[in-house]
Amino acid sequence: MNEQARHQNAETGVPINECGTLFREGGAFYLQRDLGGRYLLDLPRMPVDEVEKRVRVVGTLLARDHVLVDGVSLADR
Repeated sequence: MNEQARHQNAETGVPINECGTLFREGGAFYLQRDLGGRYLLDLPRMPVDEVEKRVRVVGTLLARDHVLVDGVSLADR
């Protein structure tokens, strides 16, 4: 099973460590995943310096497309 299919079928509690573009829509933050699709991010802090940049998000899946984020950092190219 490829990585995208694995996450589309993932259950809650699955660790997430993915890269993509961080963006803000309304009052919410999302990760536009390099693998396709996007995650709604539940963030402990506002990552304003990383918005519209390529980042790595580490966290735990709360629902199919919702991640409780432990950390956001700029991703290597």
